[in-house]
Amino acid sequence: MTATIAPADGTPGPPPPARTGRAARLLRALYLAVGAGLAGVLLYVSFPPRVLWWLALPAFAALGLLLRGRGFKAGLGLGALFGLGFLLPLLVWTGVEVGPGPWLALAVAEAFFVALVGGFTAFVTRLPGWPLWAAALWTAGEAARARVPFGGFPWGKVAFGQAEGVFLPLAAVGGTPVLGFAVALCGFGLGELARQLYLRRRTGTLRRAATAGAVAALVLPLAGALAARPLVSDRAENGTATVAVVQGNVPRMGLDFNAQRRAVLDYHARETARLAERVAKGEVAQPDFVLWPENSSDIDPFTNDDARSVIEQAATTIKAPISVGGVVQAEDGKLYNQQILWDPDKGPVDTYDKRIIQPFGEYIPLRSLISVFSQGYVDMVRTDFSRGTDPGVFDLAGSRVGIATCYEAAFDGAVRETVDAGAQMLSVPSNNATFGFSEMTHQQLAMSRVRAVEHSRAVAVPVTSGVSAVIRPDGELVQRTGMFEPASLVAEVPLRSSQTWATRLGALPEAALVALAAAGLGWVATGAVRRRRAAAPDA
Repeated sequence: MTATIAPADGTPGPPPPARTGRAARLLRALYLAVGAGLAGVLLYVSFPPRVLWWLALPAFAALGLLLRGRGFKAGLGLGALFGLGFLLPLLVWTGVEVGPGPWLALAVAEAFFVALVGGFTAFVTRLPGWPLWAAALWTAGEAARARVPFGGFPWGKVAFGQAEGVFLPLAAVGGTPVLGFAVALCGFGLGELARQLYLRRRTGTLRRAATAGAVAALVLPLAGALAARPLVSDRAENGTATVAVVQGNVPRMGLDFNAQRRAVLDYHARETARLAERVAKGEVAQPDFVLWPENSSDIDPFTNDDARSVIEQAATTIKAPISVGGVVQAEDGKLYNQQILWDPDKGPVDTYDKRIIQPFGEYIPLRSLISVFSQGYVDMVRTDFSRGTDPGVFDLAGSRVGIATCYEAAFDGAVRETVDAGAQMLSVPSNNATFGFSEMTHQQLAMSRVRAVEHSRAVAVPVTSGVSAVIRPDGELVQRTGMFEPASLVAEVPLRSSQTWATRLGALPEAALVALAAAGLGWVATGAVRRRRAAAPDA
């Protein structure tokens, strides 16, 4: 061992080698941590309202390069930082009314799943063709967080950031799992290709197999999206329907809670009357039916004669059935978030009870435990909503309109079951007024555009305060409103009954990708066992 001798003039000598190594490790760890967080932010920036869908590719490329060759713990940490960089800004709208606590808790809980994906991805980066296994693991992580805890939270699926992207037609092939898998695969392939080109420049040697695999991971998803374009059609198969979407808007200030509830109903009735005037003047076509948003009548029209009278007058004025969003208490005392089909002649003729209700918004899970930490927050949801059981499909003037209320649009199964039940078009009534001018409503609109392509159905999106829209089956926005303004949209949309591959296959593509992820981990585990046995001394 060589000793370090200080210079004769008394100036400090060089630091000990051990400390130099420790400082280098700390700097490298900091570099990796910052890189993972920034890669997550890059994925967030690829989401609406920005039209930067392609940024998802360098985000995954950076994640793959940072994870390559790491151990499980390092992958866990880097995955967590990537997840926080992505989800903290993406979900900031969840704290608009209730403060930062629920927002931070939700983002951290969701980032936990991304952390696990990071840890396991670090393992599979040692395998040949690792971008394939890594993309499958990402899909498996999304599948997990779409189901647990409390029924899951699919918000932030990579597919929902691709409404403007070239990969969108793949939604018709295998739904959001295949679309998200293709984006992740392409991104990981891009990262591996960049690594191989860097190694070639540095060493002068090209690893042909690895390079070919990276090119395949990059090119095949793009080729698949191009090949899937003929599957996306907006051709009318069962005629057309003229649909009206009413956005009544909400009061901004100066009203207490009960007065605001009545005001929201009045606003939607007033905007419907304005629509009737436009129809009478010939400015727009007479709608076959009218769609109001979720919670357009928070006052139960079955028990409140005044609310009932307002809705009946609106339906009579527009001379068309209206789908009304109501908060309804059943005879057994249960509370439902309900869509009510209101006929101008017969009154209420059908209802749909929202099946997937939002935890901590429409009900409080573990109420007694949560109240220990935030009694005020628990008191905001005094009565839990109950869940409906059956998909909702209304017969609106001969058109079969499937209902997926607000939060339900994020769940693959909820929308697919509605189409399976015979929906020829879809309606996604929502109430986003609580979230102000946040990005939430744009994120939700992008979901509806993906669902349109996934099931080849026109989608109407009536929202209390915006953004309301009409979407064609190919995902194109026909019309849209601004935010916090009264407005109505009238459009002729195609009605369709054929099913896409995604609708017919259901959850099978996602299950296959989860199995692929498990196979990759199994390969890693098998290889580790073999290496240990080979290294063990003979008995």
